[in-house]
Order: sequence, then structure tokens, then C-alpha cells
Amino acid sequence: MQRTATFLWHLVPTATLAIALALVSPDGLRAQDTATTTGAATGVATESMPPPRIVISLTERRLHLLEEGRPPRSFPVAIGRPGVAIPLGDSRVLRKRRNPTWHPTANQRRENPALPVSVPPGPANPLGKFALDLGWTAIAIHGTNEPDSVGRRASGGCFRMLPADIAALFEAVPVGTPVRVVSGPAAVPPAQPAIAVAATVAAAAVPPAKAVPPPLPILPDPRCATASAPLRRMICTEPDLAALDGRARGLHQRHLAALPAERRDAAAYALLQEERRFDDRITARCWVRRGMEEDPAVAAAARACLGDALTARLEEAKRR
Repeated sequence: MQRTATFLWHLVPTATLAIALALVSPDGLRAQDTATTTGAATGVATESMPPPRIVISLTERRLHLLEEGRPPRSFPVAIGRPGVAIPLGDSRVLRKRRNPTWHPTANQRRENPALPVSVPPGPANPLGKFALDLGWTAIAIHGTNEPDSVGRRASGGCFRMLPADIAALFEAVPVGTPVRVVSGPAAVPPAQPAIAVAATVAAAAVPPAKAVPPPLPILPDPRCATASAPLRRMICTEPDLAALDGRARGLHQRHLAALPAERRDAAAYALLQEERRFDDRITARCWVRRGMEEDPAVAAAARACLGDALTARLEEAKRR
């Protein structure tokens, strides 16, 4: 009896691994998924590659992470908005980027000419703090500065994750990790037998993910409708700059609302004076002036300088 129990115990890792591998087996895909992946895949043979593996289900809007020796993990994702082509099939993680710079594609800039050539790391960066570039052109798994969009059809084709989730995924997968995108539900492994649960209980003790803080409130500048000063006009017309400015305004408004009524007017006046000093100081520092749009290099340098200044102002507002 003891020899039989020992024999079964040594079979556990193999059985557990076989269950996990079934999740990404082509047999686990629906018929239309198998047909769609033909020609859409990058040629990566996921069946011959060891875990970890990533499976993304468009129907579920979830990303499943398969790791050897531990239960699968599942995370919500945002997928491409209606009308945007979403890749299907097999690919892999080509590159991992921490604090990535966002470079809008040519199509995105044609659709929205106000988009900058690039957005550096920071709170206005749509990629968040981590990005996993995949084998498809301009497609990545990344974080977001709009956590409310996760779980919806909201992206330009990439797969957005909550900040805490992408941080966990970034640490868990190496470059070369196979990725499969399916249109239907992903095949979920059946419940493990009791002996397998006992064998993997230590690995399954995953610390709870940190709560995602609510998105910062954005309060648009009411002067944008009639802005004529070069600095305010640039802030109002550049989406990333307007977002930074709006978030700082939102935090200022939240700060004022928390004050006793008798102190609110004085604090509001102080903030107004502070904003005027900021505008004067940054106009000079970033060399913002009329007609600078005629020189693309000067305009780009002014935008970058202004972005840094607004980011610093936002961080200061957070510390109030």
C-alpha cells in the first residue's frame, strides 16, 4: 500500500502539467479558431515549448497564464474596440519593456493628428509601466493609464491590463513565452485531484493583488474654448498635455472640497495665483511663443519641456 501511494505521488507533476498543457492544445480550440489561426500565426510551435504560456480569449476578455507547478492564473484585459483588427493565432513575447515610451502608429496619427510622435514614461503614457511586445506588428500586452477600460473593447488592437496585473505578468514571463489568441472561450483545466492539490498548495499561495487606486479625476480647463496664449493653447490642443493638466486640476479641486468652508475661498485664490506663476515660469523655460508651430523641432522641444513641467506639477498636486 505504501509503495502504491509513493508511485501515485511521483505521477502528480506529470498529470498536473498535462492538464495545464491541454489549455493551449489546438484540440482545445473551437473549429473557427483553428481555421482562423491558419496563416495568422507567426509560426511558433507552442506545443513544443515549455510553460509559462499565455492564452488570451477575446470572448472572455481574459488573459490566462499557465505556469509549470502552479494553478493557472487569469486576468481581465481590454481588447480592440469595434472596427479594429485583432490578431488571432500564435505568437510569442519578443521584447519586455519597463517604463516604455509610446509611439503612436501612422494610422493612429492619421486618425488623430493631435497625437504626438511619442509619449515618454509617466502618468500620461497609455502603455503604463510595463509592456510585452508580441510578434504581430504594433501589438503588445501592456498596462494602461485608463484602468476603467479594462474588460471592455477599448484598445487600438493591443491587450490592456490593470497596473497590478501587468506587473505580475511582467515578472512571471520571459522573452520567448508563447502567446495564443483565440476568439472563443479558452479551455479551462478541470479541477485538480486532491493529491495534486496537496502537492501544489505551497505554489498556489499567491499573495493577493494590490487594490488598483481609482483613476485620477480630470477637470478640463474652462479657458480652453477661448485660449489665445500660446502656452494654454498648446496644453488645450495636445491630448497628453491636456490630460496631465486636467488631472492636476482635478486633484486641486478634490483638495479644495476637503477643506473647511471658511478656508476654501482663500485656498482657491492661492491656487489661482500659483497657476499664473506656473504659466509665466514655464512659458519662459520652455520657450513657448507664437508662431513656434512653424518650426517642428522647436514645437516638439516645447511640448517635451511642457510635458515634464506638467508631470512635476501633477506629482506635487498628489502630495498635497
